[in-house]
Amino acid sequence: MAARPQPSAPKTKSPGSIPNSWDASHGQWGRAWEVDWFSLASVIFLLLFAPFIVYFFIMACDQYGCSLTAPVVDVVTRRTRLADIWARTPSVTAQAAQIYAAWVTFQVVLYMLLPDVCHKFLPGYVGGVQEGAVTPAGIVNKYEINGLQAWLITHLLWFANAHLFSWFSPTIIFDNWIPLLWCANLLGYAVSTFAMVKSYLFPTSAKDCKFTGNFFYNYMMGVEFNPRIGKWFDFKLFFNGRPGIVAWTLINLSFAAKQQQLYGQVTNSMILVNVLQAIYVVDFFWNETWYLKTMDICHDHFGWYLGWGDCVWLPYLYTLQGLYLVYHPVQLSGPHAVGILLLGLLGYYIFRMANHQKDLFRRTDGRCLIWGRKPKVIECTYSSADGQRHHSKLLASGFWGVARHFNYTGDLMGSLAYCLACGGDHLLPYFYIAYMAVLLTHRCLRDEHRCANKYGQDWDRYTAAVPYRLLPGIF
Repeated sequence: MAARPQPSAPKTKSPGSIPNSWDASHGQWGRAWEVDWFSLASVIFLLLFAPFIVYFFIMACDQYGCSLTAPVVDVVTRRTRLADIWARTPSVTAQAAQIYAAWVTFQVVLYMLLPDVCHKFLPGYVGGVQEGAVTPAGIVNKYEINGLQAWLITHLLWFANAHLFSWFSPTIIFDNWIPLLWCANLLGYAVSTFAMVKSYLFPTSAKDCKFTGNFFYNYMMGVEFNPRIGKWFDFKLFFNGRPGIVAWTLINLSFAAKQQQLYGQVTNSMILVNVLQAIYVVDFFWNETWYLKTMDICHDHFGWYLGWGDCVWLPYLYTLQGLYLVYHPVQLSGPHAVGILLLGLLGYYIFRMANHQKDLFRRTDGRCLIWGRKPKVIECTYSSADGQRHHSKLLASGFWGVARHFNYTGDLMGSLAYCLACGGDHLLPYFYIAYMAVLLTHRCLRDEHRCANKYGQDWDRYTAAVPYRLLPGIF
């Protein structure tokens, strides 16, 4: 499913070495060449049940006040039938279709035209063009980075509408939440299917495609590494950030507006959720260049996992706390609210500073100070496919000396803060922290498997120096 973008392991490459995005020594980049039975079973399970998981959570709030057990009990005891639940579910509407089409079109326009507008009206503007990692086929893609500008313009228009123009109600997203779900599914499946067909008929780079003998695995995990239309429209960069993450904060604002409409106030828990999640979203766009170094860009192909996940899973399940608080407004005590705020800010600080330390270490080739000291370095060597030996360095101090993926730990602390803001009456808001814990643990293991294959005994020396993955003393 769509995930928060996360960087790869804490490593840097020496000048002239193989890019981190390609484990040339073992030919392992992106997804697998062959599909084992467990991977295939997992793929089929997600393809079949992930859409129903999203529907279940949204339906539970709409029909059962966000109770996860009540609909199950009703069906098991035959108080209701699945057909009855489905019949009470709002269907797609013309209004929702128009809203969603306008939203996606607006984000495409911003993505494609902002650079030209900036060049024309901002003297001295040099653009936000950044180079990505070298692909296995030797291609260096260029990206026009303008997500922060798009986010700012979108939200300025939202607030201008809410306070000045009144073109539409600020509750418009909540009021059309389930009809919009069907529109998001339509786009998610359409773009995933298009990417699959494109990989066979007109791939952006045929050498960067990766086929297996299994259709379901190809469809879910993707075939093309970096599918593009034209020079600039990159599927990965657009769909993960726009419309998904830009929408995240707008969705929360609409939920807050609905709470105000229903109860005459916005609770401090809703404010906390809006503020803490907005910090993460703004950070993502402020550091959009950093996203080019994440697993999504450097390792993953573009298939249903990213296409449908970015359109449906991310905006609908990452916003469950705000949705829950519309149905169950929670007013926290002062100390409780302050504690949650501090937890969220501490988690964000660890997340951001850990990534900053790694970037600083990488940019300076280790010639820097981490926590006021010269960084501890594990020198590594590895062989590329052509038999050449290369040198690399692993950072083993600062946050990266506390745990090998301590940035994930900070991310989990922030995720827990979102959930705790909702109180303890229902399980539904806590799905997010459970999901993130599983997701980030999986990413830890996946990334470390790749590093162990690449660095061999040098990786063993690194894990001896930094023995814990996420939680010091525990895991």
